[in-house]
Amino acid sequence: MNEDQGGALKGRHFAANVILWALRWYLAFPVSYRDLSLMLSDRGVEVDHTTIFRWVQAYAASLEKRLRRHLRRNTGSWRVDETYIKVKGAWTHLYRAVDILGQTIDFLLSPRRDAASAKRFFRKALAQVHTGNPRTITVDKNPAYPRATADMKRGGELWRFAQLRQCKYLNNIVEQDHRRIKRLVRPGLGFGSLPTARRTLAGYEAMAMIRKGQVHNIGGRDMQAQTAFVANLFQVAA
Repeated sequence: MNEDQGGALKGRHFAANVILWALRWYLAFPVSYRDLSLMLSDRGVEVDHTTIFRWVQAYAASLEKRLRRHLRRNTGSWRVDETYIKVKGAWTHLYRAVDILGQTIDFLLSPRRDAASAKRFFRKALAQVHTGNPRTITVDKNPAYPRATADMKRGGELWRFAQLRQCKYLNNIVEQDHRRIKRLVRPGLGFGSLPTARRTLAGYEAMAMIRKGQVHNIGGRDMQAQTAFVANLFQVAA
């Protein structure tokens, strides 16, 4: 294959557009690395499934980081919940939040489900350029959330008038959104380590934000515009 000419992908053995095609498809659809290798072979590109895995590990988190500054601002109504992801044979906790429109706010993978983990998640979410202090935070009955938000209010990290609502049925939006993550994780049969899981999940969430239409001037169903947008993030000609 031709040597990659794209900025962030420069030096790879395969062309940048091939790498980004594989990256986008793996992160957007429930497909295994082996199946994606066969799909590329059908397009005349012979690449081992382990190479595609390395591409995802190298670029998925970078995609999510580069994407953030292009996102529409979230609303002040947060819906927060956790789902479970298997890592190295053990269940870990994936904290996730969406707003009332279903737009992704943020996520955090943690081996524990406690007040300290909840605070780390809220701090991470509040630090994003497309978020602001929420008016309402809707959660389930997990007792860690009241402790975490109370501590953050006392420390001035969270708006003191933010309302915490512990009402499970109001969280249907985020619970439905978990299903997409579960569909994407299933073909891989779990992750081998926390760093591997975190990088891959960052990519899943990034592509979901693009496909939800959260990027300015990029339609959620406009695949050509999405392809060009991701290429531009990596300084590659679409």
